[in-house]
Formats: sequence, structure tokens, C-alpha cells
Amino acid sequence: MSQTRYGRKKRLMSEINVVPYIDVMLVLLVIFMVTAPLLSSGVKVDLPQADAETMPDQEEEPFVVTVDVDGNMYLNDNEDAVQGPEEVQRAAGAVLARNPTLPFLVRGDTSANYGSVVEAMVLLQRAGVESVGLITETPGT
Repeated sequence: MSQTRYGRKKRLMSEINVVPYIDVMLVLLVIFMVTAPLLSSGVKVDLPQADAETMPDQEEEPFVVTVDVDGNMYLNDNEDAVQGPEEVQRAAGAVLARNPTLPFLVRGDTSANYGSVVEAMVLLQRAGVESVGLITETPGT
């Protein structure tokens, strides 16, 4: 055991030094803050602008069919286009069977063919959805 000049024993420090842990946490916080906006997924569409009422906040995310400029359809935030119209109808029917109160929405690009947007709405109705909403963007946002 070590001794000091006056004959007393040196006491061991049994405290944890948390400063390095705080440094690591701050670095992780910065990394997550920088990468979070880059992780936004989904298909980029230019929504039509309309001064419509906003939907009330829901606990569950709605089922969204996105129609891009080329008429391709995407389910929710999936970046892969559906293979055919039957896939939209099948997926909507399965979701509707699990949760009949879930809102079903169509997100159509401003330059998308009107027929493609209507086709998406018809596919949802064929799956049994009674009410289909359209997503728009508030002017000035």
C-alpha cells in the first residue's frame, strides 16, 4: 500500500468518471440530428395546393396510395412501385379487414394524369373502402 509523507494511507477513489460517457452521448446526439433528415423515405411528388381543412390527428397512420407523374403507384412510404393494380387492391383489402376505421388516402402528383389518380381511388373502392380522401398541400408551405 502506498503511503504519503505523514504516514497516512492513500484512499482509493471509487467514483465513476462520467465525463467520457457524456462526450460520447453528445457525439451520438449530433450524429442522429444530422442523419435523421436524410432518412426520410417515400416518393417525391408535387401535391396540388388547396385551402382545405386538415384531418384531425389520428393515432394510426392512414393507408396512402401515391401516384407519381408517370402514373406509377406506391403504397404508404414504400419507394418501390407496385407491380400491378391487383397489388393495391389486395393490400388495401387486407388492411381494411384488420382495421375498418383506418382512413384511406390518395396522394397524386400535380402533373399526374387525372385517370391514374381516379384509378387509384377505384382500386381502393373495389377493395371495400367506403370513403377515400385526397391529400393536398396548403398554399404557402
